[in-house]
Amino acid sequence: MDATVPFGGPIWWAVLTSLVIGRGADLFSTWVATPNLVLEANPIARWLGWRRALAVNVVICGAFSFYYLPGIIIATTSALVAARNFQQAWLMRTWGEEEYRSWYVERLRETPLGLFLGCLGLQNLLVAGIGGILAWSAVSENAILPVPFGIGLGILTYALTVVFYTLLAMWRIRQ
Repeated sequence: MDATVPFGGPIWWAVLTSLVIGRGADLFSTWVATPNLVLEANPIARWLGWRRALAVNVVICGAFSFYYLPGIIIATTSALVAARNFQQAWLMRTWGEEEYRSWYVERLRETPLGLFLGCLGLQNLLVAGIGGILAWSAVSENAILPVPFGIGLGILTYALTVVFYTLLAMWRIRQ
């Protein structure tokens, strides 16, 4: 498959739709969980705020709709991030952002660092393993199957993203 996708064709529409759904779900799940962005782990997203984040995501969806593999990776990662957000969004919204953050920080401070890091590492190693196996299975001697390969890389990217932003938040809490 070519690296770029022609505008308006069925593959372009499929990639654009996947990106809009994935990025839209990520933004919506973030809004449900933390409407004031108090709990947003990404400092750039917090700095952007909602209006600029929406504009940036429109640009991302439009730009990456022309690139099949990166589009699949971004859409997959975004959908998984949204699923993770929704996992605790009900609790964050019910307690309130500040109360949830205080409760979470207290739990982290009570937890031995090794236990926390071990669980984080093993959780994401398992997720990354699934992504790696999926990506690996999409490669043959003659070709790469782009959809399962992209989804596999998206799962790997998600695991790395969770580790990165969790460690960033942990570092800020321990400061």
